[in-house]
Amino acid sequence: MNIVLFYHSLLSDWNHGNAHFLRGIVRELQRRGHAVQVYEPAGGWSLQNLLDGYGEAKLDELRQYYPDLSTNFYQLDSLNLDDVLQDADLVLVHEWNDHELVRRVGAHRTKSSYRLLFHDTHHRAVTERASMAAYDLTHYDGVLAFGGVIRDLYLREGWARRAWTWHEAADTTIFYPHERPAVPAGDLVWVGNWGDDERTAELHEFLINPVKELGLKAKIYGVRYPEHALKALADAGIEYGGWLPNYQAPEEFAKYRVTVHVPRRPYVQALPGIPTIRPFEALACGIPLISSPWDDAEHLFAPGQDFLVARTGAEMRQHLQRLLTQPREADKLAAHGLATVLARHTCAHRVAELEGICLELGITDSKVLPKGIAVV
Repeated sequence: MNIVLFYHSLLSDWNHGNAHFLRGIVRELQRRGHAVQVYEPAGGWSLQNLLDGYGEAKLDELRQYYPDLSTNFYQLDSLNLDDVLQDADLVLVHEWNDHELVRRVGAHRTKSSYRLLFHDTHHRAVTERASMAAYDLTHYDGVLAFGGVIRDLYLREGWARRAWTWHEAADTTIFYPHERPAVPAGDLVWVGNWGDDERTAELHEFLINPVKELGLKAKIYGVRYPEHALKALADAGIEYGGWLPNYQAPEEFAKYRVTVHVPRRPYVQALPGIPTIRPFEALACGIPLISSPWDDAEHLFAPGQDFLVARTGAEMRQHLQRLLTQPREADKLAAHGLATVLARHTCAHRVAELEGICLELGITDSKVLPKGIAVV
């Protein structure tokens, strides 16, 4: 297939988690013989923050990990969709796009034969309903939603005629177990952004306080940490590493003995079944994982076998102490989590699912499966 993707950014994952999944999907689509073009707005906030903070050198570094990926920049007022989409078989438009772009691509679909899908990977369908309802999806063939609850919302509200669940997954060309040093750099590592007070209390209860009370050697990476957060980390003896390019996270996981997952409040309270991409990636790297509570309503994992669940801060302390003092148990947990990801939750699995959806939409077999690869 000729596939065109409109996303906020392929190049930058600065506070932009969608780049994680997108890179893996593009790489897997190309591996399976599809031609892929990615379009992102010129001057997008994620890439601009990356360049302002770290310069062009980070883009050179990105190319060392992803030499096969490239993107196209556009200005919305001069974007010629006739040129961009003239040979397209499938077009995906991500929800983190301008409403006008979404509308214009939909209008263009009325005079073309490609299939057009909207891709939603955020909690805004619940937390910012008016903004999401304002997207004009009239001429879209359907929605790819990263959880069943989001899929059902689009159908229930009449925002889309058809919708499929399309979970995020690990890019195992980057996220895999790296060689561990003989002496770990520390006990615990966490990669995540502070955000907009969506999990401040949870980060204190399930991450900062347990580290402090157990006296662990820990390091945290991420952006948008306000002064009070940095002070809390320092008070707990936690080293703050700033922004970490996503493609370097596996190397950091290998240096530490355990990590945790602390989902944002909207995912816990209103979006059961959606863990976000972080646990997929951590488990793919073979590091033991402990999570604060979230409802695995779609049975993606086996809680207690793939990772441990801490219902309270006290339980998090107990789990951490247990894994750090019982390495065999930690290794068993990590191995189970890794096996689950490899069996069910890689970008290869998601591309196979997408190809199945394309067949449903009437794209011919010869285009969908150019190499005769079976849909799994």
